[in-house]
Order: sequence, then C-alpha cells, then structure tokens
Amino acid sequence: MDDAAKKTTLRMIPYGIYVLTSDDGKGNVGAATVNWVTQSSFAPPLVVVGVKADSGAHTVVKGTGKFTLNMLGKDGKGAAFAFFKPAKVEDGKINGFGFKAGGNGCAILDIAIAAVECSVKQVLEMGDHSVVVAEVTEAHLIKAPEGRADAAILEMKDLGDTVYYGG
Repeated sequence: MDDAAKKTTLRMIPYGIYVLTSDDGKGNVGAATVNWVTQSSFAPPLVVVGVKADSGAHTVVKGTGKFTLNMLGKDGKGAAFAFFKPAKVEDGKINGFGFKAGGNGCAILDIAIAAVECSVKQVLEMGDHSVVVAEVTEAHLIKAPEGRADAAILEMKDLGDTVYYGG
C-alpha cells in the first residue's frame, strides 16, 4: 500500500472534536480529546468512540463502564488542545476547565455546548485505539445551536492547517 495515499485518503474523513471524560469516584479521572465518534443506533441510542488504548481515559472508561462525551463548539479550540494531554484535576478544574459532575459522575465541561452521558456496552480492543460502544443514558443541550446542529460542532479542520488525526 502506498503510505502517502493511505494517509491522505483517510484524512478525508471529517472529524468532529469532543472531550471524553470519565471518573471512577476514587480520584481517578480520565479525560481526552477524541474525534473518532459516530452514532450507531437510534433505539437504543448508541454511540461509538475510538479511545487511544494507552491513555488514562481508556483505563478509567474500561474500569468504570461509563463516560461523558462533551461536544465542543467552534470556540472550543483551547479545550481541544488542553485535552491532548493527560487529565489533571486542580482547583475544581480539569486541565484548566471548569466542570460539574453529571448523573453518572463524569465531568460535563463548562465550555461544552452539549454532552451525552454514556454506559459502555462493549469494548473492542484492536490496534492502537479501542472501539467503545456505549448507550446514551442522558443528554444535555447546554447551548442550542443556531441552524444545523452538526454545523455547531468544532471540527478537526477548525484547529488549523497543520493539525491532523488519522492516516
């Protein structure tokens, strides 16, 4: 396979930017910027998320079976970059961003325009990311979008011409 063609071709897949958070209630918090996300079922409402296998977020999600997926708006670039780093909780903030605990105990970021609380149904461990299938158990619409809902989300292309993921 031509490596350059593979990389360019796979980067043509559009990606939204989200922050996944998880908390075991014992001081272990996972949080990470994720972009391999899709809805996979209407009934029950299921989402599929790719989570880096060697990340702290993966460890906490797998251990607890729950997470929150925070949707970032176009003004969420700073959060996207902040959560490329491991989660650090200080002064009531995660990686410098305020939050409140959702019903499942996982963080709903103050900067999020929406969030869904999820219960893990299956984890497929294969490659450098695991595929996590989860049921949406609660939805929070924090800032109603103007126009199309999918146009409100921060996308990979919004992070600049040199920021890519995939390939």
